Amino acid sequence: MAVLGEQDVQHVARLARLAIPPAALSPFAQQLNEILDYVRQLQSVPTQGVGPTSHPLSLSNVMRPDLVQPSTVAQDVLAEAPARHGQLFKVPKIIDV
Repeated sequence: MAVLGEQDVQHVARLARLAIPPAALSPFAQQLNEILDYVRQLQSVPTQGVGPTSHPLSLSNVMRPDLVQPSTVAQDVLAEAPARHGQLFKVPKIIDV
C-alpha cells in the first residue's frame, strides 16, 4: 500500500497549478491517504454480475394522457390586458438596444 507524502501532495498541487502553503501539506497528505484507503475498500466490494447503471433507482416517465380540451378564447384574455397592440399584449420596453 503506497502512502502519499508531502512531496507527492506538492507535486500534484504543482500539476494542478495550486499554491499550497507548506504548513498545509501534511494535512492534505493525510486526507488524500484516507481517500485512497476508502477507494481501496470500495475496490474490494464484489461486483461480479452487477451491470452498469446510470441511476441507483429505476426511473420511469410519469405522463398523463394527452387530451384535447377547450382553450381560453384569445379575445377574453386580451380583454384583461392593461394595454394591447392589435392581437398582442403591449408591455413596457425593458432592454435598450
